[in-house]
Amino acid sequence: MQPDEQHRLLEAVATLTRAAGAVIMDIYHSDFAVRGKDDASPVTDADERAEALILDGLAKLGVDFPVVAEEATAAGHVPEIADCFWLVDPLDGTREFVNRNGEFTVNIALIENGSPLLGVVFAPAIGALYAGSRAGGAYVEDADGRRAIQVREPSHAGLDVLASRSHGDSAALEELLAGRPVRSLINAGSSLKLCLLAAGQADIYPRQGRTMEWDIAAGHAVLAAAGGQIQTLDGGPLLYGKAGFENPHFVACGAQPFF
Repeated sequence: MQPDEQHRLLEAVATLTRAAGAVIMDIYHSDFAVRGKDDASPVTDADERAEALILDGLAKLGVDFPVVAEEATAAGHVPEIADCFWLVDPLDGTREFVNRNGEFTVNIALIENGSPLLGVVFAPAIGALYAGSRAGGAYVEDADGRRAIQVREPSHAGLDVLASRSHGDSAALEELLAGRPVRSLINAGSSLKLCLLAAGQADIYPRQGRTMEWDIAAGHAVLAAAGGQIQTLDGGPLLYGKAGFENPHFVACGAQPFF
């Protein structure tokens, strides 16, 4: 895909995530109900209404790419994927949403030949939007305006390691990091962890628990655009379009690969 088209789609998707975020925040400030899906994960009206808005918006962008979206997939609506397809998580961090800690995000990514081409992560409660494309680099837009972001080199003092707030496994993390100097452990929710890496605020994010492709694709796109990468535990790249859309364990890293 040409750089001009990447830029057009990225800006359109950024606008779309903000619109979905506004829907989510209306519900966030209400007395919403929480239901359980078949896999026991929580779902709210915010997930479903935001996804409906996103699906409608993507259909109007003038590109005919299949859309794999979390709630539609849970309901059994899974399209045949093509070389290019969208991955949508309308509300990543539903547990953070339910706990009202603000660390939840809207995520839209475009995948090309198994790798993230562009993506947007919007955290509506904190007003931060992270975006990136293969051709155009990565940026964050918040109360201080828009600015470019990039990953950093680790400090000689040790790694700043991101860990999941809701899905941590301290024993597995300790084993993975054995022999490596660690300066700090930072807990954060949802796909914001990948964005913090992209913005040079941490060095690695190991994930040794279940994730789905739509959970991380947009953050992966931002991270890759900022100069980082995600590796599976055998050292290979994390790819998309896998059967069942489930990810293996991985380590997201900044300027230096982990393996």
